[in-house]
Amino acid sequence: MQNTLKKTYFLFFCFFLFNSCSEKIELIGDFDETAVIYGILDQSDSLHYIKINRAFIGPGNALDIAQIPDSSYFDQVEATVSEWVNGVQVRSWLLSDTIIDNKETNGVFYAPDQKLYYFKTLPTNFDQSQQVSSNPQETSLNINAVYKLNIVLNGGEFEVNGETELVKNISTNTSSQNFTFKFIDNTNTYKSTGVTVSNTGTSHIINTSLQVRFYEYVGSSWDLKSFNWNLGESDVSPGQAITFSAVGETFYNLMASNCTDNPSITKRTFGGIEINIVGGAQDLYNYMLVNQPSSSLAQNKPTYTNLTVSDSDKNVIGIFSSRQTVKSFKPFYTTPQQAYIRAIDKNSTRELCIGPFTGLYLFCSNHPGDNIVGSEESYACP
Repeated sequence: MQNTLKKTYFLFFCFFLFNSCSEKIELIGDFDETAVIYGILDQSDSLHYIKINRAFIGPGNALDIAQIPDSSYFDQVEATVSEWVNGVQVRSWLLSDTIIDNKETNGVFYAPDQKLYYFKTLPTNFDQSQQVSSNPQETSLNINAVYKLNIVLNGGEFEVNGETELVKNISTNTSSQNFTFKFIDNTNTYKSTGVTVSNTGTSHIINTSLQVRFYEYVGSSWDLKSFNWNLGESDVSPGQAITFSAVGETFYNLMASNCTDNPSITKRTFGGIEINIVGGAQDLYNYMLVNQPSSSLAQNKPTYTNLTVSDSDKNVIGIFSSRQTVKSFKPFYTTPQQAYIRAIDKNSTRELCIGPFTGLYLFCSNHPGDNIVGSEESYACP
């Protein structure tokens, strides 16, 4: 019996070997249409984008196909976002398409142009209340509403649906007028300043970053410079507060590394710090968690989507969710009458101007508190 099996396998192998050389094998079989959807609503934005693509398949090199824009677009797309409060539809928007050209060109897919779908509203006010417009469609998103996405593809061939609530009620200690970054103390010891984020709402992940601004002068002409400083990202539960640390030594290292190497510069002054806090909804957190790089040898990863498709023969991947962005700007100073307001305190300013990291970069202080007539600090701008 065993010898018979061996002979059978040998004959089958020979048949496959000699016949496959002359026969063309078709590797492209039946393909289930798959929609690829990405949309994140943010009430602090005025333009709300949804990316709608299709997974592609075709003969030839997949890398070559990926460079063809039409291979990733549906022939027809009709997308709407509707607003629901207490089970009643209040508003709806028919999305328009647009081409943007800011996509990075170092990826596999076509770039820099890409097609997106969008609708417009006013952003919410600083306290998250709605900005009301005479045109109700332009009134900002309602943080107490549910938003439903409906996409009809290829003239009704199939539909994709999703819904999300908005992330809300993120606050931070940096919004206080008296908040000041303190990067060094009186004993010349570097210290950290805590940026505390209170999540009394619905966020499940928080990212905090700073945009640091300063000015470079050549004579009386100046350029505004800035760099981003990411303080970190962490999961968080509703009702929880979390603190991110802005480390003093890191601040001065970053300041030095972002100064322009230009011998014509005559002085530099500090501009201020913008605090950017972004909180993501639970669906967005789940999606990010599932799509994190795997360190396991077993690369079979689960998929996650909160979208549904109307036809069981079709597929959908992606996410329709929300985030809340909270920004606050701490200027180095505002007016001489408000000299108590400063993004970095006096010790930190002195270190910036004459400390070991940045002392050779011609920083001086134009803060009114450092330029009191008759009592000017040694590091004050002349």
